[in-house]
This record gives sequence, C-alpha cells and structure tokens, in this order.
Amino acid sequence: MQSAANAPELDAYADSYADAVQRSIDFSGQDHETFTRRKALHLLDLTQRRLGDPTRLAGLDVGCGVGLTDRFLVGRVGELYGVDTAEEAVARAAQANPAVRYHAYPGGRLPYTDGRFDFAFAICVAHHVPPPQRASFVAELGRVVRPGGLVALFEHNPYNPLTRLAVSRCEFDEDAVLLTRPSTRRLLERTGLQPVESRYVIFLPFERPRSAALERRLHRLPLGAQYYVAATR
Repeated sequence: MQSAANAPELDAYADSYADAVQRSIDFSGQDHETFTRRKALHLLDLTQRRLGDPTRLAGLDVGCGVGLTDRFLVGRVGELYGVDTAEEAVARAAQANPAVRYHAYPGGRLPYTDGRFDFAFAICVAHHVPPPQRASFVAELGRVVRPGGLVALFEHNPYNPLTRLAVSRCEFDEDAVLLTRPSTRRLLERTGLQPVESRYVIFLPFERPRSAALERRLHRLPLGAQYYVAATR
C-alpha cells in the first residue's frame, strides 16, 4: 500500500493476504486468483493496444503487495518492477516472483528516475491512500513513466453492491475510501495526465468466452465490480 501508515497493517497479513482476500469474496463462489488474472489480462490488453508488444515494455507495479498480480504478468512483460511500503509483503512478493525486481520504500517519492518505465499501474491501491495525498501519489506514477507512456489505475466500483460487500468483509480494507470512476479520471487530469481510456470490468464472476465478449460490450455501464482509468503522460 502507498500510505506508510498502512505498511505495518499489510505486513501483518504478509503470510495470509491471499486467504484474507478469499474470505472477503467467498460469497462469489470464485477463487480470488480468477479476478486477479482477469485484471492482469485487462492490463496486458491495454498496453498492447496503446503501446505495442508488452514483451518489449518495462512496467512498474506500484503498491505490489505480495505480488499476486505480477505472477500473471511475468514472461508477458519485458521488464517488471514492483514497489510497496510494506517490507514483509515485498519480501513475499520477491520469493513468489523471482523474475520481478522489487523494492520497499518509505512512501512519497518513488525510488526510480524520471521516465524510467513505459507504463506504471496501481491495482486497488488508491482507495488506501488518504485523499489529501492522492494527487501526489498519482503524480509520482506519472513522473516515472516516459512521455507517451501509460498510467493505469484499477479500483473497486463503489456503485456495485457486491463490491461494497467484499470491501466491508475484507480485514485490511477498514481504511478504504472508495473512488468513483469519474473522480479517478479527474484525479489523473489534475496531475497533468491525459486520460485516454476508462472501462468498467468484471461484470460476471466466471470466465467463459461468451462472458468476455459480453463484458466488452457492457464496459460503459457502471455495474462492473471494478474499473480502470488509463492516461498518458
């Protein structure tokens, strides 16, 4: 997580993070990896369409936690880095994904040079960042992305009642202040980034070819469990 104040809390779940997430969504009848994989695939599709072959790109996972998303990106992205303020979580991520270069940091300025990456993303992180700090958090993602690169924020959709139920059941989401898709778009704009794409995703809990096609047609409806907003620098 990106707020240093949240780091001890996430570190306490370093060994049980996946189990805690699973308990919060057990009512869906699906494994948490199903939803994690689908978000990773949306990210890969986004980068492919906007930047080209992901295997030729360098990406940064900001707020990587224990690296659950990264396991679905390894081998599909040219270079992959991850960063988080929770040291124990980062250690677990490095054990799980040895091909990813992870760093723990105290929050604030990311430990990378300007324009280092082709894209940077944060998946379900911004709702843990205190609202007054969100602009600076997003500005840092923009700083480490090259001109023409992408910044992508994936967030819970507060309009979806099942999403709100899952958040209320999640032990480490007590501090969560959910963002609507329009507010996330405005946040990116305020930091000087140019939004180029936003979609609601994960309308159905299962993965089937016809379901994927249906979700692509429904992406404008505020009913998906989550959404993403992508912007260029």
